[in-house]
Amino acid sequence: MTRLTPRLTSQDFAPEVLKLFDQYVHGALDRRGFLAAASKYATAAVSAEVLLSQLAPNFAQAQQVQPGDPRIQASFVEIDSPDGHGKVRGYLVQPAGAKGKLPTVLVVHENRGLNPHIADIARRLALDNFVAFAPDALFPLGGYPGDEDRARELFQKLEQPKSRADFVAAARWLQALPAGNGQVGVVGFCYGGGISNDLATQLPDLGAAVPFYGGQPPAADAARIKAPLLIHHAANDERINSGWPAYEEALKRAQVRHEAHTYPGTQHGFHNDTTPRYDEAAAKLAWQRTVAFFNRHLRG
Repeated sequence: MTRLTPRLTSQDFAPEVLKLFDQYVHGALDRRGFLAAASKYATAAVSAEVLLSQLAPNFAQAQQVQPGDPRIQASFVEIDSPDGHGKVRGYLVQPAGAKGKLPTVLVVHENRGLNPHIADIARRLALDNFVAFAPDALFPLGGYPGDEDRARELFQKLEQPKSRADFVAAARWLQALPAGNGQVGVVGFCYGGGISNDLATQLPDLGAAVPFYGGQPPAADAARIKAPLLIHHAANDERINSGWPAYEEALKRAQVRHEAHTYPGTQHGFHNDTTPRYDEAAAKLAWQRTVAFFNRHLRG
């Protein structure tokens, strides 16, 4: 009988290692810097290299919906983005045999491009009876390279104003999609959470925005938001949470419809089930809230 290796969680790592990993993932530390700093928490059995490998994503382990699942139709499409990089390439997924026009959801990845985890998120949304489109911001640089470190390196080379324009173009394209009902929501994670917040300030007809642990736009921009917001925060995420009080006050002042949830004991990235930072209970609750929010605001 094959014995499965127990899945690691954030509780298996020193909090300092998790902070170092967050810095590494977001470019404040390079690989060498992480290994040097994490070495003080290593042991004879678990080196700093092993710690890093344990924290790295395992896409196969976490995949919930297979790419060839007969319940969905999936393809890669390219659309025009004249104000951005010229073209946007993304992963379009919808329920197989859908009847009638469906609400659409733009899925915005973390700072690694369209990796297998984000593609899986798009497929999950299709099974919840949405049309999902997940663009790859790295397309102008050759697309997601299949290596997370290389993806982060490439991400630093993007012209962010053009990348943001690409996501605006993707939302506009979804709004006009024949299979859609004209209602567009956006969900994003980390970098994508920041893009979700930004799109809410850019698109007055956006149907709903759901940022997961995303950076906030300038407080002055909150007055432009017309879409309802559902905001998910990790409790142990000082980098993101430090900007929340000012943004929350700006949302209240502008009378923006919003609800925010902070999930106790969680780390930045708690919804990403490919890494030990994943928190199953919090992720499931946050996703249930997300789908219900989209159903409420995009199907009317």
